[in-house]
Amino acid sequence: EQNDRKRIPCPLDPKHSVYEDQLQKHLKKCNSREKPKPVYFVQDINAGLKDVAEIPQKQVPLSSLSIEELQNLIFKLKKASNGLELHLKEQILSHHALQEALNDPKNGESAFKHLKQQASILGNMEKLHLLGPGRCFIEFGAGRGRLSHWVDIALENVESVQFLLVERATTRFKVDGKHKRKDSIFERLQVDIQHLCLNKVPILEKKRLPVVGIGKHLCGAATDLALRCLVESYSMCCDGEDEEPAPKRCRAAQTEVAPHKSAGNESTTEDHKPVAGIVIALCCHHKCDWTHYVGREFFKSRGLGPVEFHYFQRMSSWATCGMRETTSKASTSEDSEDQANDTEEHEQTLSTTESGSDTLQGILSVEERKEIGCLCKRLIDHGRIEYLQQQGYKAALQYYTEPAVSLENVLLTAVPNPPLIPEPTI
Repeated sequence: EQNDRKRIPCPLDPKHSVYEDQLQKHLKKCNSREKPKPVYFVQDINAGLKDVAEIPQKQVPLSSLSIEELQNLIFKLKKASNGLELHLKEQILSHHALQEALNDPKNGESAFKHLKQQASILGNMEKLHLLGPGRCFIEFGAGRGRLSHWVDIALENVESVQFLLVERATTRFKVDGKHKRKDSIFERLQVDIQHLCLNKVPILEKKRLPVVGIGKHLCGAATDLALRCLVESYSMCCDGEDEEPAPKRCRAAQTEVAPHKSAGNESTTEDHKPVAGIVIALCCHHKCDWTHYVGREFFKSRGLGPVEFHYFQRMSSWATCGMRETTSKASTSEDSEDQANDTEEHEQTLSTTESGSDTLQGILSVEERKEIGCLCKRLIDHGRIEYLQQQGYKAALQYYTEPAVSLENVLLTAVPNPPLIPEPTI
């Protein structure tokens, strides 16, 4: 009788099957069923482009372009990059919170590399005076939550600290249970950044702490979604509250401290600048998307549009794709699950069709390809910097680790201008 029962693919997720006579019962408890949306879910709040007419049609792959078309793209790239600051300074720092872990001989090579990156990110946060009390750290693309874990350790004697870990996927091997401090509050938000309305997250509604956005290797478009989530969706919502009536202000004014505040009104300055800082390690520019990209106005100012953006984000993989094999061989089986996740999500190579490697044979050397790929990355990143500057932030790009540690070694930092958190006087 058991053999007579028919199994069919689950309509919610065909990767698994179910007995046909139990389908209705299964649909009510299937893990792939649509779950109730959390209060902070607002459809496409950080998506960006709403004008359907401007969304580019599907473009042909790089490998299908003629030599002339490819050369024309490279000419446009170099012309658009002319006059931009392309040489980044090195800001390779460390932090005492990770010294013991960095000196642990049990670490495999890749675990050591992750620790070096996390230490430098914390060092850069400290340099910007972002490690302190009375704020909420939001880790975008949190995964296992390692970066927040080290920030928590760095703040061992600090009070009133909140952590929000944003990750759309269910994550295994989380380090959430390893937090030792009782004062820290950790909360996971399982939601796509595209739909995250920070203003509706209960803890932020209640406490109104200034937020610090952080991320280690935030893939492609996720960086743009996170930036818009912080400096547009959240900042503008906070800006208009507690005012009767709410006067309209220009964007630049939204991040400025009122010049003359009496002592009794000092607490209200936080409402005007809810984002204390942003520190994000960038990666995977080939996964960027014109629809979500925050630097579209910058591209247009350089005579570029969605078509050029499509090819530049594809060409950005040239900066690293010729070197992937070497770095992946350095991984060993004894290293932590961190590396497995990092390799899968942040070091994927494009197919030869997407990267256009066949077309390039005999046209460009490996070094020339690498140079052009780096140029594409810097142009895309410069659009992000200009966007943040227009929103009233002092933004910068810097190398935060050596290429031998990570090929994706650029850190984007931004603080309000003037800063929300004043530098300590000596």
